[in-house]
Parts: sequence; structure tokens; C-alpha cells
Amino acid sequence: MKRAVIAGAVLLVLAAGGALVAWYLHVKHASRDVKGSSTVEFVTTEAAPPPAPEPGIAWPTYGHDAEHLRFGNGITLAPPFRRVWLFRAQSLVEFPPAIGYGRLFFSNNAGVLFAIGAKNGKRAWKLSSGRCVASSPALDRHVVYQAYLNAPPCNRKPSPPLTGEVVAYTVGTGRVLWRRAIGPSETSPVVSRASIFVGDWNGRVWALRRKTGKTRWVTKLGGQVKGAVAISGNRIFVGDYSGHLYALSYASGKVLWKAKVQPRFGGGGNFYATPSAAYGRVYVGATDGKVYSFGAASGKLRWSQSTGGYVYSSTAVWRDRVYAGSYSKRFFCFDAATGKVLWQFKANGQISGSPTVIAGRVYFATLSGRTYALDARSGTLLWTFPDGKYSPVVADSKRIYLIGYARIYGLVPTATPGTVTAAELRRIEHEGIRVNRYASRKAASAHGGVQVCNVVLRKHGASATRFWSTVRSVQKACRG
Repeated sequence: MKRAVIAGAVLLVLAAGGALVAWYLHVKHASRDVKGSSTVEFVTTEAAPPPAPEPGIAWPTYGHDAEHLRFGNGITLAPPFRRVWLFRAQSLVEFPPAIGYGRLFFSNNAGVLFAIGAKNGKRAWKLSSGRCVASSPALDRHVVYQAYLNAPPCNRKPSPPLTGEVVAYTVGTGRVLWRRAIGPSETSPVVSRASIFVGDWNGRVWALRRKTGKTRWVTKLGGQVKGAVAISGNRIFVGDYSGHLYALSYASGKVLWKAKVQPRFGGGGNFYATPSAAYGRVYVGATDGKVYSFGAASGKLRWSQSTGGYVYSSTAVWRDRVYAGSYSKRFFCFDAATGKVLWQFKANGQISGSPTVIAGRVYFATLSGRTYALDARSGTLLWTFPDGKYSPVVADSKRIYLIGYARIYGLVPTATPGTVTAAELRRIEHEGIRVNRYASRKAASAHGGVQVCNVVLRKHGASATRFWSTVRSVQKACRG
């Protein structure tokens, strides 16, 4: 009898051990990086750029557009830059300005909303809300919309008594047009057609009427909503702190599908980042250290890629590439279809904020206080600036605006000795010749071809006479 009891106990231990091993193998398999496909739920033709904002608006919302591609389409500014003005914002500016009507609109963490001149950085007006802010405003039809958190202290834990609000102001004077109470909100508003979309700590996504702030619909999700929504067609995409990504109906807010982060040892991640919608996919980083791609129509996981650290960074999307930074101090460029890492760059600190792509350069900042500009195709370092912490760059056609910890810098391109400017290069005929311009001679020297100052030329169908004539024209355009 005793032997039978011992044998039974041994069998139970073995069974438990086998179940534990099976669970371990299951989680390990389920948490693996998933390679994507360029033929499954991926639109291979390049999507048309988002419609231009209304005249007078250069950068209407966080991430530039409703899809949150973070690409300044049509802006040709390139480093190096020189400072033309500096604005001291008095406290942390975590999220970048919206740009329009000759002004920059942004809030500091202490809840002061500023309007400053884009040309000179001088203050037009400011308003103190008495609330904390961790979002960008949005511009539309001469109105600026800002979402607010609770009243100070700003590091309070979410709780039912806390409230937030969305406020609409005139861009000229800051006069309040309407205000609407919601839960504490750190999501940057998105204006689309006649509605404003915003989320809150109570796990709700609100569709408010643009003119009045009245509710069109509200949808309760499974966790706190901290990132902004992305809009593509008749679908809205948003993540929450339950670790789910949702597709909602634009018209009604009905949940069309929901997806989840992959399981992992020690618990799953959640979504702080704002999604990007492009190529029939949704791209989003998570606090489990991965960047994900889901099918926009199906919600199915199409690829996932580990980064080695938290991903609070929202993604930028440009020419079949996806960009994001990680707390691993590395900045990544992924193939948009497959998730393959095309290149990565080791920075001087953890990366929390989101990147921006302008004129083939990708900009990001680190928590150690430095902004980087890399060649968006190759990852080559082109320029750095000794300030910046979160999402560092927005722009219009004339200036780059760099967001430091508590400062805004107005920057313009500067021609350095031994360089050819973009404007000079455009005046030079080079049909049948591939021409690449880099920030410096040193950067250009890393690439094959005929180098003239900071330009590299390669013959691509043109005659030898035409090619060398173009080389001489570039030599004349070289300064210094």
C-alpha cells in the first residue's frame, strides 16, 4: 500500500512537471517574434499621401495626420540647421506643437497653452488651465483643441473621482468656444470631418461634435486609453492598457475587432503608443518591448519584432519602412511588410518619444537629452542637437521646430563650407543620373560614386558627356 502511495505521488509530480514544461514551451512559442509576408493583407502599391490640411495649417495634429504616419510630406528642409529663435516654455513640453496660421500651439506639462509666432518665436497669447497636460493640441478651421488631465499634482494615479476635459479655443486670441468634461486624458485629439476623437483614463473613446463638443458616440474599452486614435477610411484604431488593440466603426464606435499583445513570461504588455495606419496594416509599439503589425481589416497578427526594451515610441511610416525607438537605447527601421530589421542605430540613451520623417531624414530624441537625424534609408548619422527628450521635431516649409525639455527652437538650414544646398541641386539638370545629397562631405564619402563636396553622382543611362557636364555643374555649385 505504501509503495502504491509513493508511486502515485511520483506520477503526480511527473505529471505536474510535464504540465509545467508544456506550459513553458507553449508560452515560449506564443511569444516568439513573428515574421510577416508581403502578400498577406499588405497593400503593395504605395498609398497616396494624406490630403493636405486646410490652407494655413502646416502640422495639424500629433503625428501630422489622422493616420499618424509622422511624415512631413512636401517639406524639403534638411540638416545642418542653425537657430534663429528660442522660446522658454517654463516647464516640460512632452508633446510637440501643432503648426498653423503662422503660429505654433502647444502646452507645457503645467497646463499652460501657448501660441507663439512661427517666424520669431514671440508669444502671441497664453492661457493657464489649472490642469496637467501630456498631449499635443489639434488645429482645424481656426480652432485649437486641447485635451487635459486632472488638476495638479500631475503624477496622481488614475481613480474615479479624477476628471479631465477637452476645450476648444479660437486660434487668434485663445477665447474659449466650448469645453467638455471627460475622464483625465493624455491623448492628442484628432479632428476628422465634423468630429473630434479622444480617449481617457476611464477606458473610453469619445467622438465629439467639432462645433459644440456634444457627444456623437462613446465606446468603453477594457483599459485606460493613453495614446491617440489613428483613422483610416471608416475605421478607427486605438490601443489600451489592457494590452488590446481595437478597430472601431467611424460612424458608431462599435468594436469591429480586437487583438492582443503576445503572451510572455512575467505578464503581457500594454499599449501606450499611438498606432499608425498604412498599407492595409496597423503598426504599434508595446511595453512588452515589441513592435507589432496587425491587419487593418482582420485584426490578425501579421508580424512582431522584439527591440530589447519598452516601446513607448509611436511609429513613423515612410516608403515601406516603419520606424520606432526603444528603451534598449536602439532606434529601429523595419520592413513594413515583413517586420525584418533593415537597420538599427545605437543612441546615447533610452528612447521614449516618437520619430518624425522629413525629406528622407528620420529624427528622434533620447531621455539623455539629445536629438538625432539619420538617413532614413540607411540609418547613417547626419546631424545631432544637444537638446530634446521626447518627440523632438515638427516643421513647416520654412523652419524645423525642435522641442527640448522645456524649450522650443526655431531652426533653418544652413549651408556649411564644402556643401551643395538642396535648392542649388534642384537647379542642376541630371536626367539619367542618380544624385544623392548628404549633410556633409564626410557623410557623402561613405557612399560609392563620384563625390563632389556633399553630393554623390552615379551614371544611370545618361551619356558620358552628359554625366561629366553635370559633375562640373555640381562642382560650380559647391560652396568652399
